[in-house]
Amino acid sequence: EGNPMILDMILLDKVTQEENIQLLLNTAVFEVNKKHDKIEAITAFCSQNSTIYALAAPLFCDATGDGILGFLSGAAFRMGAESKEEFDEGMAPTAAYGELLGHSLYFYSKDTGKPVKFSPPSFALSDITEIPRFKQFRANEFGCKLWWVEYGGRLDTVHDTEKIKWELWKVVYGIWNHIKNSGDFPEAENLTLEWVGTIPGKRESRRFEGDYMLSQKDLIEQRHHDDAVAFGGWSIDLHPADGVYSERPGCNQWHGKGIFEIPYRTLYSKNISNLFLAGRIISVSHVAFGATRVMATCAYIGQAVGMAAAVCKSEKLLPRDILSKDYLQKLQQKLSLNGQYIPGVKIADENDLISNSTISVSSTLAFKGFERRDLWKTLTLPSAQLLPIVKGELPVFSIEVNAFKATTLSVGVRTSERKGNFTPDVVLATQEIKIQPGVQTISLNFKVSLAEAAYVFVVFEANEDLQLAFTEDRVTGV
Repeated sequence: EGNPMILDMILLDKVTQEENIQLLLNTAVFEVNKKHDKIEAITAFCSQNSTIYALAAPLFCDATGDGILGFLSGAAFRMGAESKEEFDEGMAPTAAYGELLGHSLYFYSKDTGKPVKFSPPSFALSDITEIPRFKQFRANEFGCKLWWVEYGGRLDTVHDTEKIKWELWKVVYGIWNHIKNSGDFPEAENLTLEWVGTIPGKRESRRFEGDYMLSQKDLIEQRHHDDAVAFGGWSIDLHPADGVYSERPGCNQWHGKGIFEIPYRTLYSKNISNLFLAGRIISVSHVAFGATRVMATCAYIGQAVGMAAAVCKSEKLLPRDILSKDYLQKLQQKLSLNGQYIPGVKIADENDLISNSTISVSSTLAFKGFERRDLWKTLTLPSAQLLPIVKGELPVFSIEVNAFKATTLSVGVRTSERKGNFTPDVVLATQEIKIQPGVQTISLNFKVSLAEAAYVFVVFEANEDLQLAFTEDRVTGV
């Protein structure tokens, strides 16, 4: 349903069914007891029951976002962006762009079916033009569609969080006042402000140092790490520090050619020997952080750390010790057998029935093409169709074109340089086809063979004198 409350209950239900978890909600760490380079115990306070908890353990994991446990224990950390020179990162931001991502605060509206008035609070932003992109606001947009309503990248995103929250409240109520009372949104007459967040979504603060720091080239070059335990696939997604007040786009996203590996060495502190790192605080540069910080990737990291902790407990190890002997392979296999995909790691379990099984299906699709829909796309930009092709000679492709005048169609087939990527970076063949004016069907026979099954791009170069027939029908895999 996309309902966050239901998802919360599902997660809580799973946690309560695990006998080995003692769940302490609304409880914050405020003190650490340490001996040499090891945390021995922590002290935490629950504001809901006025109880102080003293918690001792052989291993600890900091997944607090701001890294409060790591900070109190003296774990090495960074805040802000590295210089371009430190890791040879061409995407490292300038001072004008800013070195920290900010906070966002969401709001939700609903249609009441009758006119609703809105009187803004005294602190609401009165001049909407202070937001350079104010013309992008729409009455029916709310929630994560307004992710770019962001602030705080020029401040201390740990200690100035409350200040940032008030500024975001100012912005949110100013936006809603603009929507309700500017006269530019008559469609908002029956809308009411249903909910405004009270805790900003924080993107970035401290990043802690492990035995390795993942950086731009690890992601873009898809470097292999023998100790990979997770992967990411989000773009390097950085935001201007001025946030909603910036005249720049809300984000700059640099997409790699495919997924990247996350090495185990980024998931524990380099100087606190029994401290794991998880979530957005792992050992990455500011640039790489732009890709590793997102929730699905953090979930994979959490799974890796949880399994690593289990290995440490059973083998009486500290986090770094897993890199020795065959413990790393044991961790990778345990993760894989529990459903965690790790690039390049194959399951090596003689009891795994899947590796020796045969898959059968009730039917298959012998795809011959789409039905004609009389829809046309002008080739103002290069366009491509991605197709799954079996091993052997490429089939002959047919496509309907419409030429406004006599012209030449430049078309080719491409594939990816690396298996698992979906980028048209290897040219297999090209053709130049003379096209006469009008609608006609052309055949594309590239006379190319594939050594193995692969996805292939049929690439049509830009030509504003040509249209391609297209369809809105969907076929799995195409």
